[in-house]
Amino acid sequence: MIRSVRDLEGFAVRATDGTIGKVTDFCFDDESWVVRYAVVDTTAWLGREVLLSPYSMGELDWGAEVLSVTITKEQVKNSPSIDTENPMSRQREKTFLGYYGYPYYWGGSGLWGEQSHPGALMRIGAGGNRRDLRAAPPNGRLADPRLRSCDAMIGYRMHANDGEIGHVQGFLVDDHSWSIRFVVLNSTNWWLGHHFLVSPEWIQHVSWSQSSVTVKLDRQAITDAPAYNSDAEVNRDSGASIYNHYNRNGSWQHKRGGAVPQMNE
Repeated sequence: MIRSVRDLEGFAVRATDGTIGKVTDFCFDDESWVVRYAVVDTTAWLGREVLLSPYSMGELDWGAEVLSVTITKEQVKNSPSIDTENPMSRQREKTFLGYYGYPYYWGGSGLWGEQSHPGALMRIGAGGNRRDLRAAPPNGRLADPRLRSCDAMIGYRMHANDGEIGHVQGFLVDDHSWSIRFVVLNSTNWWLGHHFLVSPEWIQHVSWSQSSVTVKLDRQAITDAPAYNSDAEVNRDSGASIYNHYNRNGSWQHKRGGAVPQMNE
């Protein structure tokens, strides 16, 4: 299903032998726009924030607001310390993934290695195919920061082809593949009470230093698009209607290999 990451913040995280903390943020890969980790506040127990990979995530209990994971509290306790305040490089990710024995998700044509979701890549790894675990980062960029905080991007100014149109309000993710399907645009400074959805594939440029996003769309086209209602479910039909409005072809599957936004520090 397509979910708002804000709706997941505050969920209790339950390991196989007890609760470890609460979700406070998510980190996404700024190349493919896929959530790679949940940030969990374990201050009451461990005294620090930790990262959890979708590799370990089980079912989401929306009624109880609980995220179950397939690891133990002892594993979390001994996991590498991570600076969640700054972007994380591939080199640091290698240490984290290696600790848990997780395969690397980069190096393939899919969102997760050659696969479309993390569970599929984990099953291949468990079967003895460790090619993805040994894969080198693209172009050997071990030191490049690739992971970004969803929360930190809230408030980034959004620019259309013909001028500023609002700011980033949130993100909608597929809770199976963990791909970011849409960025929520808040345009209330221009059109009171209106929110719109923009696919990451239509983002032309992100400036992290200037806290801004540029989309390859005109302002009029955006304001004529179906408005986003956070109380309504975003499904295949409603998602497809947004693509149809912009005359964009079948990117609803959100496979890697399409247009990738340019990043600039």
